[in-house]
Amino acid sequence: MKPLDPRLLRYARATRAYLVATVALGAVHAALLITLAFLLADAITGVFLHGAGVPQLLPLIAVVAARSVVAWLQEVAATRSAAAVKSELRRRLLAHVAGLGPYHRTPAGEIATLAGHGLDALDAYFARYLPQLVLSVLVPGLLLARLLPADLIATLTIAVTLPLIPVFMALVGMHTEAATKRQFRLLARLSHHFLDVVAGLPTLKLFGRAGAQAGIIRRISGEQRQQTMRTLRTAFLSSLVLELLATLSVALVAVGIGLRLVHGELDLATALTVLILAPEAYRPLREVGANYHASAEGLAAVEEVFAILETPLPAEGGAAPRDGALVFDQVEVRFPGRAEPALRLSATIEPGEIVALTGPSGCGKSTALAALLGFVSPASGTITVGGVDRETIAPTAWRSKIAWVPQRPHLIAGTVRENIALTGADHDAVVEAARLAGADTFIAALPDGYDTLLGDAGSGLSAGQRQRIALARAFLKDAPIVLLDEPTANLDTTTAAEVMDAIRRLAHGRTVLIAAHRPELIALADRELRLAGSLTPAGA
Repeated sequence: MKPLDPRLLRYARATRAYLVATVALGAVHAALLITLAFLLADAITGVFLHGAGVPQLLPLIAVVAARSVVAWLQEVAATRSAAAVKSELRRRLLAHVAGLGPYHRTPAGEIATLAGHGLDALDAYFARYLPQLVLSVLVPGLLLARLLPADLIATLTIAVTLPLIPVFMALVGMHTEAATKRQFRLLARLSHHFLDVVAGLPTLKLFGRAGAQAGIIRRISGEQRQQTMRTLRTAFLSSLVLELLATLSVALVAVGIGLRLVHGELDLATALTVLILAPEAYRPLREVGANYHASAEGLAAVEEVFAILETPLPAEGGAAPRDGALVFDQVEVRFPGRAEPALRLSATIEPGEIVALTGPSGCGKSTALAALLGFVSPASGTITVGGVDRETIAPTAWRSKIAWVPQRPHLIAGTVRENIALTGADHDAVVEAARLAGADTFIAALPDGYDTLLGDAGSGLSAGQRQRIALARAFLKDAPIVLLDEPTANLDTTTAAEVMDAIRRLAHGRTVLIAAHRPELIALADRELRLAGSLTPAGA
């Protein structure tokens, strides 16, 4: 794990200004530290050796006050920079995940953990670790340069013992990095599992398995707790090692100073200056080691964020979409961890044709729609639209020509109107789309009609009502190509009939692909295309 990952500079521009400010403030801090040491040494020497009166306290107070102001400015810069970096990384992460599409392999629970708790852990990195990292380079260098003409022996002693701390830090850090990554992965796993359990709680309660899932969550939580305690134990032990090493090094310098002072080889002012500055040479490195553990979780989360951000997005540039036949030419789609292809298909769908994709579960019906949408890329073969390879068409332009109704449409926490008008259509257009989808009757019966607030995932509506909201979106988009993924699945006969009436209206004059099981839904199609695992001939 790098002390400063260069990707932070690339993905979070606020880091650059913060680093400049941190270096500048660190240099001022080191200069004030040296000034304070010399003022204290002169004041003490004047009182004890020359019988001077009470020393002038104003310069000392001014230097101490200036150091306090510098420390405050560092804290302000760190807090604001951390907030700016976290905000920028969250925006990039969410935008990138949206660009990758719904078939990206990172589970939703892990992404939520990364965007929330994971990036919040960067506060410790920016507020404590990074400033000390800069000081650990600036302060020892400036102190050694100032001590060299005053006391060569003490300077050499510090120069020889100082590198031992980074060596031990590196040894401890390698162990800490692995432990922190394991801890964060366990936390992400726990979050993902908990999200799945909450989403499936009605089914688990129905089958009496909620208690078993509580036991699994308890077990994963116990593993995460044990891993956290191991990481903390490593942090405490490493701090002890670094403190002991720094203390022994300062003691070595102090013994040499004392012996030479007793034998008259060193004057009191120089001895006091060295004794004041010697601990300060080791302090930044000790604090870097201590603060590394506080920032390690944030760095581990950033590693995961960068892994997602570096996943290539589909190229936005490309050819404009054309009208014409949709052709699957020897298309094979494969998913990691699966030996057999998820889809094998060769077929041609003419403009205006309604085609039902049928076959057993797992034969690739939904995958065929995902490939056409550009959410997955074929391992071999091509999909062409009007003779143009879909891979060369700009994804945004291509998807603007498609209306997609998934098997389980997602509804946002908002009003019914907002859920239909995702693209910001006016009220009259929303009402007309709802009427064509057969949704206007039940919407009118809701407490506030189109202004009725829905919960997450459309809670408050039945499965059939959610499906008709999704069909209303498709009517509102008025796209020439319509993809329907099991639109009547899990619906009773009456509701399914109402949905199919809406599909008939939606299909008129459009090219429609329907992933279907129900015979009555297949009957709506001009042609059935059966997927059975082997390459399906065109026109089957």
